[in-house]
Amino acid sequence: MAPAHQIPPQTADNRPGAGLDGYRSPLEGRYASAEMRRLWSAQHRIATWRRIWLVVAQAQQDLGLPITGTQLAELRASVEPIPDDFACAAAHEARLRHDVMAHVHAWGDRCPNARGIIHLGLTSQDVVCNADALILREALRLIGVRLAQVIDALGTFAEHWKALATVGYTHGQPAQPTTVGRRAAQWAHDLKLCFDRLVNDLFGDVRIKGLGGATGTQASFLQLFDGDAEKVRELDRKFCAAIDPDDRSTQRYALTGQTYPRVVDSFVLADCAAAAAAVHKMATDLRLLIAKRELDEPFEAEQIGSSAMPYKRNPMRCERACALARFVMHLAPNAYDTAATQWFERTLDDSANRRLSLPEAFLALDGALLIMHNVASGLVVHEAVVRANLASELPFLATENLMMEAAKLGRDRQQVHEAIRQHAIASAGEGRASATTGADALVKRLKHEPLLAGVAIDRALEPERFIGLAVAQTEQFMKSTIEPLRQRYAQALHAKTELRV
Repeated sequence: MAPAHQIPPQTADNRPGAGLDGYRSPLEGRYASAEMRRLWSAQHRIATWRRIWLVVAQAQQDLGLPITGTQLAELRASVEPIPDDFACAAAHEARLRHDVMAHVHAWGDRCPNARGIIHLGLTSQDVVCNADALILREALRLIGVRLAQVIDALGTFAEHWKALATVGYTHGQPAQPTTVGRRAAQWAHDLKLCFDRLVNDLFGDVRIKGLGGATGTQASFLQLFDGDAEKVRELDRKFCAAIDPDDRSTQRYALTGQTYPRVVDSFVLADCAAAAAAVHKMATDLRLLIAKRELDEPFEAEQIGSSAMPYKRNPMRCERACALARFVMHLAPNAYDTAATQWFERTLDDSANRRLSLPEAFLALDGALLIMHNVASGLVVHEAVVRANLASELPFLATENLMMEAAKLGRDRQQVHEAIRQHAIASAGEGRASATTGADALVKRLKHEPLLAGVAIDRALEPERFIGLAVAQTEQFMKSTIEPLRQRYAQALHAKTELRV
C-alpha cells in the first residue's frame, strides 16, 4: 500500500464494467453516446498527442533537422496507444508528476530509436492545446449532428400536426391559440439558432494554436534552427496544414502565450450552455403539456413510471434532459473564471478545471440531445384532449372577435364590451363553483345576449379561425430551414441512435 503522502498512479482501464469499485461519471456510464465518449477518451487524447508529435517531427525533418526515416517510421507504427502504454505512463507520472512528460517517456519506451526526437523544441501546451482544439472541433461536429437529428424529428412532428389548433399561452395563462405543429417548429427554430452558433460560428473560433514554445515567442524553435526565423515560420505553417488537412479554414491564432486564449473556452461553454437552455425550454414545455394530458413521451411496454404508483407515466425522459441541460448551463462560469485568472503567459490552475468542464459539457449535452431526439421521434398527441382543452378556453379567447362582429352590425362597441365583460365574469364564477372553466355557461349567455343578435357565435368559435398564419409559418419554416439541414445531414439522419437508459 502506498504511503499516505504518495499519490497512487492512475490506471486507464476503459473496459465496459471496469472500475466498479470506484467512482465513474454517469455521463460515461448512462447518458452520453459511444461516439462522444470516444472523443474524450484517454485513448483518443493520447493518440492525438502522438499524432502531433509525429507531425512536428516530420516537419522538422523536412526542414533539415537530423531526424531519420527509421525514427519516423517507428513513431508512425505506434501512434495508437495500447494498454501497456497507459500502464507505463502511469508509472512514469507517479515519479515525474507531469502527465505530458509521462507519455513522452512511455512512447519513448515503446520507440527506443525515436526517444530522443519526441517533443523536440515543444512545451506541453504545444501538444495539449492543439490536441484540445482538434478534439473540440470533432465534438462540435458531433453536437451538430445531434442538433440536426432533433430538429429533423421535430420537423416531422410539426408537419404532421401543423393544423391542429391548441391553446397558446403567455405569462402561463391561456392566450391566442396556436397549433401543435407550430409550437414544435418554434422549438426547432431555437435549436437551429444554437446549431448556427455552435457549428457555423463557433467552429471557426476554435483554431489550432500552432507551435509557440514556453511563452509563445518560438524561442526554442529559433534555437533549433540556428536563428533562421523563416524556418521557424515554415515549421508552424507545415504543422498547421498537416495536423488538420481536411479543413483548410483552420488557421492558428494570430498571437498566443503558452496556451491558446482561454477566453475561447468561454465561447465554447457559453454556446453549449445556450443549446442546453433551448433543450431545457423544449423539455419543460413538454412536461407541462404532458401534465395537461395533451401529449405523452414514448413509453415502452415494460417501462416503469413510478416505483410506488404503478399507474403513473412520469415524463422521465424530459425530466432527465432538463437535469443534464441544467448541468451544462452551470458549467459556463468555469470558463469565465479560468480565462480571467490566467496570469501573464499562463498559469496551471486551468488544467484540472478544463479536464472536467470541457468534456463533461459535451458529454452531458450529447446525452440531453440523444434523449430529446428519442422523445421528438416518438411523441404521442392525444388529439381529443387537445381539442377539449381548447374548447374549454376558446369562448373566453373569442370575446374580442365577437365584439368586432357585433360592431360591424352597428352595435355600440363600448356597450357590447361591457355586456360581454359581465357575462365572462359571471361565467367564470359559475365555472369555479362547478370545477369547470365556465366555457359552456359563457356560450349560453352570449347566445341570449341581445347586443349579439345576428352574430354567428358557433361559427365564430371554430378553432381554425384563431390560429392566424400558424400553418403557413410552419410550412415556410420547413422549407427554408429544416429541408436544407436535412440535405446537409442526409446520411446522419438515417443513422440509428440508441437511448441508453
